Amino acid sequence: MNFNLTLLGQAISLGLFVWFCMRFIWPYVIAALAERQKRVADGLAAAEQGQQKLDKAQVKYQELVDEGKQQAATIIAQAQKRGGEIVEDAKGTAKVEHDRIVEAGRHEVEQDKEQAREELRSRVAELALAGAEQVLMREVDRKAHNDVLAKISAGL
Repeated sequence: MNFNLTLLGQAISLGLFVWFCMRFIWPYVIAALAERQKRVADGLAAAEQGQQKLDKAQVKYQELVDEGKQQAATIIAQAQKRGGEIVEDAKGTAKVEHDRIVEAGRHEVEQDKEQAREELRSRVAELALAGAEQVLMREVDRKAHNDVLAKISAGL
């Protein structure tokens, strides 16, 4: 067997194989690689876009959280202010009620005092009449005594 002829046959076979691969197989492989490269690039772009959306969503989330905290603080401050107003209103109402009750008590004491004075006057008049009756048993005119005692009790 001739080594040169074998080498020449193998070179021709390799050339035909390379031409066949370049003509029929290579375009499909290149197309598959290009499609794969396109899918990878699209995936990377989508991932980048998703990351940007995530960053925007996190910023919006933080803004909403901050706004919610601010609204909660405002509501709490308003509630505390309203609670203070209610307490002050209750204090004012209690003060008015206290003053009214004290005034009613004073008025009642004054009435009781006047009633006691009247009872005392009446009792003093009765005692004076009884005393005068004992001392002046002889005098008969009871109407005159009652008039004098009425004047005396009015003077007390």
